[in-house]
Amino acid sequence: MKNEFNHRTVSIQINGVILKGNLVVPQNPIGLVIFSHGSGSSRLSPRNNYVAEVLQKNHLATLLFDLLTEDEDKIYENRFNIDLLTLRLIDVTQWAQHTKEIQNLPIAYFGASTGAASALKAAAFFDADIKSIISRGGRPDLVLKDLDKVTAPTLLIVGGWDDVVIELNEKAYQKLQCEKKLEIIPNATHLFEEPGKLEAVARISASWFTKHMMNKK
Repeated sequence: MKNEFNHRTVSIQINGVILKGNLVVPQNPIGLVIFSHGSGSSRLSPRNNYVAEVLQKNHLATLLFDLLTEDEDKIYENRFNIDLLTLRLIDVTQWAQHTKEIQNLPIAYFGASTGAASALKAAAFFDADIKSIISRGGRPDLVLKDLDKVTAPTLLIVGGWDDVVIELNEKAYQKLQCEKKLEIIPNATHLFEEPGKLEAVARISASWFTKHMMNKK
């Protein structure tokens, strides 16, 4: 039977600002994946939306939202303010926990670039309430002091040609005390733009999330 999806645009009001988001809930979802995008990106990121579509086909609800308002994003420094991005992710997670159609779903994070740092720091805050984390081409090294507090199974995905980011992820990997895996995609650069590489990221991500979401409501 064809899986049906409930798509809706959401406006998340937090501390006087409104953050726009896109929420997609498939039939019989097994969990919710909240995306934390990288600097200069948004809920419209084509790469994250591609991954989200693959996750949806695997019975995972997805929430992509703007961590910054349009005015905030014009201030370049905000894009690298990990504390601000983390607070936004925490607030949006709490919003999801109280939103009727998704409030009982186990939650995971998918972070890209600097968004991966905010995802890991927010996961340290929530502890067992976050069931798993994926970092795609991420910068977990930006929150090294928080990594030993992360309890959610964490998958770090890096392109094989992304030498500097591989080194930074290896340093972060050593700090993580939870179930963890470092997956290097051969012959891929930072944005996984080479043919078939983003598809590999999406496939690996769906497998990781499904494994760690099942029976964890």
